[in-house]
Amino acid sequence: MIEMPFDNYMSYTIGIVVFFMGVYLTKNIKFLRDFNIPEPVTGGLLAALFIYAVYIFTGSEIAFDLSTRDRLLVYFFTAIGLNARFSDLVKGGKPLLILLVLTLSFIVIQNVVGITSAILLDLPSTIGVLAGSVSLIGGHGTAIAWAPDAVELGVPNALEIGVAAATLGLVVASLVGGPIAKYLLAKHQLSSESTAKPSIGIAYHKTDTESFSHLSFMAVLLVIHICIIIGFFANKMFMEIGLKLPLFVTCLLAGILLSNTVPHLLPKLHWPARTRSLAIVSDFSLSLFLTMSLMSMQLWTLADLAGPLFIILGVQTCVAVLFIIYILFPSMGRNYQAAVLSAGFGGFALGATPTAIANMTAVTKAHGAAPMAFIILPLVGAFFVDITNAFIIRIALNF
Repeated sequence: MIEMPFDNYMSYTIGIVVFFMGVYLTKNIKFLRDFNIPEPVTGGLLAALFIYAVYIFTGSEIAFDLSTRDRLLVYFFTAIGLNARFSDLVKGGKPLLILLVLTLSFIVIQNVVGITSAILLDLPSTIGVLAGSVSLIGGHGTAIAWAPDAVELGVPNALEIGVAAATLGLVVASLVGGPIAKYLLAKHQLSSESTAKPSIGIAYHKTDTESFSHLSFMAVLLVIHICIIIGFFANKMFMEIGLKLPLFVTCLLAGILLSNTVPHLLPKLHWPARTRSLAIVSDFSLSLFLTMSLMSMQLWTLADLAGPLFIILGVQTCVAVLFIIYILFPSMGRNYQAAVLSAGFGGFALGATPTAIANMTAVTKAHGAAPMAFIILPLVGAFFVDITNAFIIRIALNF
């Protein structure tokens, strides 16, 4: 086996190249635009398949340093926090509560589906949990964290199963959200009712015309860095009292706090929330994060686990799509925002919160803004769910 490692700088640069490959393909292939497939997904999956081909024909294993990718996630969620207003949260209180209840219910459904599928395939029920909310709603981090517990329950390759399921889930999540939105928008003849500009991403038809100044861009970076510093120290404080939260969560909360206090305390200060510059930073961070996540997938690691895992994840995908179309969409109001949230939930339920945001961004860039969707889904996905999922996983593993 020949290893071909790429350092942090090279990995970052390749990620940008791969992203622009996705932009080019999306721009020139009508199918990708019609089904709202995000540009990072197009480029990232193409790169992952190319790397897999290199592995098959040469035996070379390409590996990327993803340090910058993880920092981009912090940038992205900080920008989400800066765009949040308490007035919007109060206004969106009912949708937020409904989405939270639906999400918590789906965590239980996902584990029931996983356990049932595993038992029918004559596999340990623990594998069903690993291919349930551990790896899907939980993602790679949760799969890695719970692998030792699954090993103690008699699944020696729990880490490999969890990471493989999370990887496959990320791919499916990236592809399923856009088609769901396309179906709902067409069937119910929905369109955006908001006159606001998208808080993340620039509309496709405005890509070449939207502008921003270098000073506004630098101001955005300064404010984001101040939020990250506050979030970093807050994270350390929470850890000292025994509450472990991802860094991006505390940075998200720092952004929300500053955006809802500083403009009132210093009304003459130009605050960068909901500006074009912040939208560009958000879009850039999210696009590169998702591109690097997908292009770095080592698809050859899935070969030994492909059979049963594909079956379980196929069932999980079908259940998720049915849940979104027949339960989530009607419950959220059967309107344009509900359709955008449906695309996001497809990314979140099978992949990760950034995937959900990418799905929603692709829809809103093509069809118009849905500001509330970008506030309530990250709050549910980045904060409430991680805590609740841990309790449900513990119960499911002891089933």
